[in-house]
Amino acid sequence: MAPENVSVITEFILLGLTDQPDLQLPLFLLFLVMYVVTVLGNLGLIILIGLNSHLHTPMYFFLFNLSFIDFCYSSVFTPKMLTNFMSKNTISYMGCMIQLYFFCFFAISECYVLTSMAYDRYVAICKPLLYNVAMSPKVCSALMLGSYLMAFSGAMAHTGCMLRLSFCNANTINHYLCDILPLLQLSCMSTYMNELVVFIVVGINIIVPSLTIFVSYGFILSSILHSSSMGGKSKAFSTCSSHIIAVALFFGSSAFMYLKPSSATSMDEGKISSVFYTNTVPMMNPLIYSLRNKDVKLAMRKILNRRKF
Repeated sequence: MAPENVSVITEFILLGLTDQPDLQLPLFLLFLVMYVVTVLGNLGLIILIGLNSHLHTPMYFFLFNLSFIDFCYSSVFTPKMLTNFMSKNTISYMGCMIQLYFFCFFAISECYVLTSMAYDRYVAICKPLLYNVAMSPKVCSALMLGSYLMAFSGAMAHTGCMLRLSFCNANTINHYLCDILPLLQLSCMSTYMNELVVFIVVGINIIVPSLTIFVSYGFILSSILHSSSMGGKSKAFSTCSSHIIAVALFFGSSAFMYLKPSSATSMDEGKISSVFYTNTVPMMNPLIYSLRNKDVKLAMRKILNRRKF
């Protein structure tokens, strides 16, 4: 039960990544470069896949959506994060809830797109004769629709539970974005229901995709090891290793942040961990999938050659 003399919070103060003055400018420049690379890399992949008919396959359909999600995901909080390095950063109550909703939406979407990509690789390597049927445009669209529906329901659950809380006079968020755990620490109401929702929703959206990906790659590894073609093994390992790197970074850092008890000290550690799944992964994904992918490099060369001609 909230106290009766609660003043209504109209805005929050975001403490940012650090309060040390000497680090503000170097960190601003570092994250500005990371954001520019993220935007250019993901927009570049979106345009490249859209313009090149050779890349209109299920694998690149999912990569197109992953790049779109990463572009939107990083844009939800990075501009605010950058301004926080230069000045005291405030965000309105409603702006904070909107940021929380879209942060959750795009984060959960990414979980299921990465899972769909693992399933696509499983079918391509373990069931190649059934690939055109199993990964038809209808199936791919259904997988993406399911990903966005799961994201919508998860984001609604988190934001809806947050809207029911009162924040008394505490409005300083120990983070660089309106994340779930630092907001719960400010509430003067019982957060038991919110913590239960976090445990269930985050648990489902991390554990279920993770298990699906591990099982898929278990079958893929078994199929690769039983293959007699060295060229086929090399190509399969090259294709799958990119995806494994992206999955390990995203799910590992997310699990460290959310699937453990929260405290004031762990929140400072959590901010460092969250840099991986909020800033590093969206920047690394286009680099991982383009630099290690012959089809993408070939399509890029073709477009560059056309421009020169």
